[in-house]
Amino acid sequence: MTPTITAFRASPDGGRGLARDMRVRWALEEVGRPYDVRLLSFEEMKQPAHLALHPFGQIPTYEADDLVLFESGAIVLHLAERFEGLLPADANARARAIAWMFAALNTVEPPIVEREQVTYTEGDKPWYAHRLPLLEERIRHRLGQLSGRLGVRDWLAGAFSAGDLMMVMVLRRLEGMEILEDFPTLVAYVARGQSRPAYQRAFAAQRAVFAGNAATGKPARHRA
Repeated sequence: MTPTITAFRASPDGGRGLARDMRVRWALEEVGRPYDVRLLSFEEMKQPAHLALHPFGQIPTYEADDLVLFESGAIVLHLAERFEGLLPADANARARAIAWMFAALNTVEPPIVEREQVTYTEGDKPWYAHRLPLLEERIRHRLGQLSGRLGVRDWLAGAFSAGDLMMVMVLRRLEGMEILEDFPTLVAYVARGQSRPAYQRAFAAQRAVFAGNAATGKPARHRA
């Protein structure tokens, strides 16, 4: 059965590929699996039909046969464990790659998301001017640690893995903040991820939705 994922009908990122469905699209392209996409409005995401798939009313979700998953990290891990291309065969190497997936989502991403949101949620508060540099310092500290560990390697744990996929997508959330540019090692790392053919295919597919080429309300099939 061809799996179906959900994505924004009108993504708030303006087609930049920052929404979390991009992580799943990229993973599917890396493992060479075709997939269908069901586009949803914000209103549809809060309806019972979608809430039955995702209890928090978000995207993406993943449906294949009798399996339904939510959370991009869980979906990517499922794909990486089921198909070749995103995890090494050696057990210890697999464990290290999975550890980097968790690091991306649990250690690196939270301060970035907080920095993203603070302007909208606290921009009019008297403490905003003091809070912003503190948040950015937290991000810079994490990026310094990450850059130091990556060093001169192309990828975090040997060959490209699901850990790199998640980390590249997390780091892309820094676009426009003028923070990542202070870490040239990480800038080059993100560029390597974006240059992968599977990434390019996934980006083009999600970009087509924004451009209106696939925004018909009907599922669009993508062949990896």
